Amino acid sequence: MKLSPLAILFIAIVAEVIGTTALKQSAGFTRPIPLVVTALSYALAFYFLSLTLERIPTGVAYAIWSGVGIVLITALAWLVHGQKLDLPALIGIGLIIAGVAVLNLFSKSGAA
Repeated sequence: MKLSPLAILFIAIVAEVIGTTALKQSAGFTRPIPLVVTALSYALAFYFLSLTLERIPTGVAYAIWSGVGIVLITALAWLVHGQKLDLPALIGIGLIIAGVAVLNLFSKSGAA
C-alpha cells in the first residue's frame, strides 16, 4: 500500500510530537528510557519528513510540519502536563490552524 505524501508527513509529525513529549520527560537527558524514545522518534520523524520532500515543496511541508506539531504539542502539554493556555495563546493556535488549512485547501503548492 502506497501512502500519500500528506499521510507520510502526518507520520513524521506524530513521531516528532512523541519525541518532543519524551524530551520533556527525559529531564535534561538524565532518564535513559525517555532519552531513547526521543532519539528514535526524532530519527523516524526526520526520515519520514525526508520522504515527503520528494513530493511536497520544502516550505509547504515544513509549514505543515511545524504548524500541526505546535498545535499537537500545545494540546498535549495542556492535557498531560497541565500547562495553561491564555487567550492570546488560543488565538495564536487558531491562526496556525487557519494557516495550515489555507495551505492545504487553497494553495497550488501543496502535496502532489
